Amino acid sequence: MAALLIKVIGFIVALEIAIVKQNVGAIIVPVEQGLLEGEQKWTITGDTLYYSFKGMPYAAPPIGNLRFKAPLPALSWKGIRNATEHGNVCPQVDKFSNIYTPGSEDCLFLNIYTPSLNPDSPLSVMFFIHGGSYAYGSGNDDNYGPDFLINSNVVVVTINYRLDALGFLCLDTEEVPGNAGMKDQVAALRWVQRNINNFGGDPNSVTIIGQSAGGASCTLHAMSPMSEGLFHRIIPMSGVAISQFSLEFEPKRRAFVLGKILGFETTNTTALLEYLQNATVDQLLNTNSSVLAIEDYISVPFMSYFVPVVEKYFGQERFLIQSPDDSIKNGEIHDMDILIGHTTAEAVVAISEFESTPTIEICDRYREVLVPRNIIYQSSPKTTLELGNLIKKYYNGAQPLSIKTMPQFVRYGTDVLNFDVIRYAKHQSNFADKNSIYLYQFSCMSERNVYSQQGFKYGIYGVAHFDDLMYVFNANKYNLPVNKNETSYKMIQNTCTLLTNFAKYGNPTPDSKLGVEWPKYNTETEMYLDIGEELVVGTKQLSSMVDFWESIYERADLPF
Repeated sequence: MAALLIKVIGFIVALEIAIVKQNVGAIIVPVEQGLLEGEQKWTITGDTLYYSFKGMPYAAPPIGNLRFKAPLPALSWKGIRNATEHGNVCPQVDKFSNIYTPGSEDCLFLNIYTPSLNPDSPLSVMFFIHGGSYAYGSGNDDNYGPDFLINSNVVVVTINYRLDALGFLCLDTEEVPGNAGMKDQVAALRWVQRNINNFGGDPNSVTIIGQSAGGASCTLHAMSPMSEGLFHRIIPMSGVAISQFSLEFEPKRRAFVLGKILGFETTNTTALLEYLQNATVDQLLNTNSSVLAIEDYISVPFMSYFVPVVEKYFGQERFLIQSPDDSIKNGEIHDMDILIGHTTAEAVVAISEFESTPTIEICDRYREVLVPRNIIYQSSPKTTLELGNLIKKYYNGAQPLSIKTMPQFVRYGTDVLNFDVIRYAKHQSNFADKNSIYLYQFSCMSERNVYSQQGFKYGIYGVAHFDDLMYVFNANKYNLPVNKNETSYKMIQNTCTLLTNFAKYGNPTPDSKLGVEWPKYNTETEMYLDIGEELVVGTKQLSSMVDFWESIYERADLPF
């Protein structure tokens, strides 16, 4: 009892110190590990003064014999920890630039931005998970500055999580059952539940938002027993758990392939773990860990070898206990609202890769690689050859695939991403009693579209993968101008208002201020919102494309 009293008194004293220091200029906030000193900053538009806290550890450093394993609780510190600089990024290789960033394995940090530490009522929280094929990226403000969302009076959280083999190696053992990177995300969500009220946030109103692999992560949390109760809504952007880049296949075998290509061949998981825990970080990243020859040629943009898996049970907390396909089709996801969608030309982001590699020519020569991965893994070679021919004909007719037919190939790559997003929405609409679903297509085009410009020389004027984020976050590394008189600023405001309304109310258009009412999605009307220069309600989004891909699954004798 005495020890508890001492702890309570200590916390009160710390809180009083925090208040006093804030009053004299320092911004001090207590969290469970100690005291943090942040700073106040103005948004890029000068509209909002907000509090910024960066580089806060939410878990212990996963180093040494903790490599590949589930995260442990964060360590406490004495004194006041500086929270004005980002923490280390996780080691990674950018798939598009091929740039290696060594970072540090001590990288489990999060950032919190809030318009008020003491609001009249707790603020809704938007917890952002970055994309990057589960292999690269971070939550830092070079890409994810909070300036636009903060204007809508929400708390913004961004995170780092372990990537590539460091985050997603699976040995099917008690020590390394897989999903370390996803369990990092869970640890961050749990930290937010315990601490966000100190930043003015409401732990009972947390929305997970993510793009690409981050979007897929949102939908994985929606079915994970570890994540239940940690959030209340999700916003998956351009990625879902059943996206082709997120599919696991023979993860344990893949781990042994990794050991083999590094020069260590064994059949013993203990020996392999010891070897990989002593390998240098750069050896573990961006490896070609194919377990089938065809994986060297599969044309799905953003494909990764190390991704989330269904865990075997060894007494541990399991992140995934059944396949995403089964969870989605059976409605076995948590009760929550969903706002989901995609851009108009996702695959434009990969044009430079298509130009510099023989990807398109390979697809013309071996048309079976055009087939979705989950069909390839479950079908005979004869079936995949037949389906590959049908897909090639649908997108390119009698013409051979080549650089000259780039628009058709980009449409194919875009559709491969987007039909899974719509397929996910269709399945979830069957369980409307558990959640409300809002479907969108993002079509904003302006000077903010960094990646979309690759398509212009081919006559492609659609929104590339990642470019929707330019209207949600201020990406400092691009130094994009923000002019309130430009149409692009109106698109920023519309986009952020829709997203933050959803986070606050579960409805992106709770009133008439945006001049549109966004209807819920269902399979009867298939209503969606086009988010562009104007906000326009549409119906039967890409229905002929979705019908085509459904026919492909039918021919493969697999459920769509």
